[in-house]
Amino acid sequence: MSRTDLRDFKRGFDDAFRGFTREYGESIENFFNPLLQFLVWFEKLLISTPWPLMIIIISVLVWAGSRSWVLVVGTVFSLLFIGYLGMWEDTMYTLALVSVATLVCIIIGIPFGILMSKSDRTQAVVTPVLDIMQTIPSFVYLIPILLLLGIGKVPGLIAVCIYAIPPIVRLTNLGIRLVDKDVLEAADAFGASPRQKLWTVQMPLALPNIFAGVNQTIMMALAMVVVAALIGVRGLGMEVLRAVNNQYITLGFMNGMAIVAIAIVFDRVSQKFGKRLQKHTEVIHG
Repeated sequence: MSRTDLRDFKRGFDDAFRGFTREYGESIENFFNPLLQFLVWFEKLLISTPWPLMIIIISVLVWAGSRSWVLVVGTVFSLLFIGYLGMWEDTMYTLALVSVATLVCIIIGIPFGILMSKSDRTQAVVTPVLDIMQTIPSFVYLIPILLLLGIGKVPGLIAVCIYAIPPIVRLTNLGIRLVDKDVLEAADAFGASPRQKLWTVQMPLALPNIFAGVNQTIMMALAMVVVAALIGVRGLGMEVLRAVNNQYITLGFMNGMAIVAIAIVFDRVSQKFGKRLQKHTEVIHG
């Protein structure tokens, strides 16, 4: 293919995509509107909740997941420090984005992981797609998303989900495939149907791997906070971006440390919860 042919091909593809955007852009926006409304509602809920009550709620959730007073105290101290530095509202925006993105990744990723575990052909098709999603620069897939949906919360959320969903898909698939064959044969001997084997045997035993996937998904979602800020998503990432653009070292450092604090809390809670699940399943099936 000559340079002229290549240039014509690229121009034709770009024109076709623009035509597709003009034709179906509004329909695509309407499709994602419920997700937008949910994200906006969750943001308002977190921001409107009085900060003492919010700290209590988060502390209870941290205790329920980790059973660690040290982690609870560290979480309370981190939140108080974030509030003292005037970053509370931005932190709530970031918390809402990461929480909704993680929820979307779980809802979509676990079923895909189950499908991959049931079919080698599906795994062969989905695995390269996951590889592309993890390796392609985020700015590349931001281009079609922005052309379709413009600047705003939903494009940022979609970009975060594209980057963050592969771990939970991979680890759900891996966890189900690693279930001991002897256990599956015992389930067959008791006359369990494929659906019963999935939900009463394979999924419980795969939970530690699935929660490891959730952990990695949360970490990758937090890593995309600054990129999401580039397309108008409010939060700590936007302040980091402003600090970079204006060379505000202190502002960038403080907001970066707030992101790190959130990441540490999420990471420790999900890890400890996963270990507790693993011990629980070992006791039941041991």
